[in-house]
Amino acid sequence: MEDKLIIQLFCDRSEKAISCISEKYDKYCFSIAHNILGDREDAEECVNDTWFKVWNLIPPTIPTYLRVFVGKIVRNLSFDKYRSNHSVKRGGGEIPVVLDELSEVLAGSDTVEAECERKELIAAINEFLYSVSKRDRDIFVRRYFYVEDTAGIAKSHNITEQNVLMILSRVRSKLRTYLIEREYI
Repeated sequence: MEDKLIIQLFCDRSEKAISCISEKYDKYCFSIAHNILGDREDAEECVNDTWFKVWNLIPPTIPTYLRVFVGKIVRNLSFDKYRSNHSVKRGGGEIPVVLDELSEVLAGSDTVEAECERKELIAAINEFLYSVSKRDRDIFVRRYFYVEDTAGIAKSHNITEQNVLMILSRVRSKLRTYLIEREYI
């Protein structure tokens, strides 16, 4: 079923919307959640929570790209679940590694003013990502948005894991330079 029709089902408050969106995006959302959480049950819980959240958000929100919309929701729910599961200790997996890799480029802040700056920063990062090659952009997004491990990324691009690590290092370095030039850091 097409995304526009699924969105219309949500707007009509039809219960069929949940089964349609689940049928179309369950594997996609599960993959994101499982990459972040590393646990099947927690990933399934986040996917189910995603459908509930989508139900509550559509309407009034009408997403332009449903796949991106649900991907972002499941990603955020998964990170929340990860933080909840690892609130006492840091834990293992890809999340600490990913956050450490990006910490050299970006620093966090919890102020109200920082929220406006954060939105500008997101726009700048998106602009930067479209300035690098499609392959490098895909590797960067798969690592830092979808939290895929470097071995899986290497396999999908038919390159070595060491090559993936080098590409990520170079892109992070270019991103840092880009953000410094624009006075974000």
